[in-house]
Amino acid sequence: MAVDVGNYEHPAWVTAASTVVGYLLVFTVLFVVLFVVPWLLFGTL
Repeated sequence: MAVDVGNYEHPAWVTAASTVVGYLLVFTVLFVVLFVVPWLLFGTL
């Protein structure tokens, strides 16, 4: 089943997708800094 991406080239769709991707990147970085890094640091003690 092919999806016609021509329907999603409107600037509003591009902005919405960019916003979602940006938030996911920020949340991923925050998760790593707040949870993964301390877990690794305290795990080595």
